Amino acid sequence: MADSKKIFEALRGASSFLAENGREEATARMLLQAQLGLSHASLLASMRAPLSPEQLQQFEENVEQLAKGVPVQHLTGQEEFYGRTFTINPDVLIPRPETEELVEQALLMGKALLKKDPAIVDIGTGSGAIAVSMKCEWPDAQVTATDLSERALMTAETNAKRLGAAIKFRQGDLLTPIKDEKWDMVLSNPPYIGLHESPELADTVRDHEPHMALFAEREGLALYERLAEGLPEVMNRPGLIGLEIGHLQGEAVENLLKNAFPDDRVFIRQDINKRNRMVFCILQ
Repeated sequence: MADSKKIFEALRGASSFLAENGREEATARMLLQAQLGLSHASLLASMRAPLSPEQLQQFEENVEQLAKGVPVQHLTGQEEFYGRTFTINPDVLIPRPETEELVEQALLMGKALLKKDPAIVDIGTGSGAIAVSMKCEWPDAQVTATDLSERALMTAETNAKRLGAAIKFRQGDLLTPIKDEKWDMVLSNPPYIGLHESPELADTVRDHEPHMALFAEREGLALYERLAEGLPEVMNRPGLIGLEIGHLQGEAVENLLKNAFPDDRVFIRQDINKRNRMVFCILQ
């Protein structure tokens, strides 16, 4: 290893190494940004600055981990979601841009439909991305977040505290922790990948993200079935339900909610890539 390299030289070598190993080249830049504590613009302005031998060694070791399939978010310990930086670790699902669209739609519809201080619950909160974003964007809302995983809840609590979001947390399976109360809005991005789909997943996902947050039985529909069965007992009117789905599950999840709420409006919304990604139910 050379004693030192300029930033652009280290990035160029790392990008080539990642490409040779079938990995996304841009993750090298994301990795170095986090390591040096620089914004994208600041990194670009510092391209000819040298890395110390220690910085270079750390960077090269982390790039080797990227090449092996470790997600860049697990190496940086963070991910951006809805304009905020969330702490991320192997105990939680890495937040995706598609879930930002669930938050955006829920805010638009919720503020038009519900009272000023609605009771909102995020079921299966993981990192807390949905719950924290809802509370930060709608400060008057009373937000609760649940998860079956104690370690996931610890991560969500860390994010809520760091981002100044006053949220209640409860541990338990799906509706169990909140079944004795009524809710104005229920949001969830539950596990929805069928067990049979595991071989098709990228190894960065399959081998490094928590299977509890990824997979569900009955071709990925098991948790939607259980939610549809229990939601009528916990919803206020007016109310809003928003569920993220796999892009091939729209009709199935739509029908589950239509059967549970036959007199209410149930509809599918697409994501920015024109794929079915959310199912909403508006209760009047």
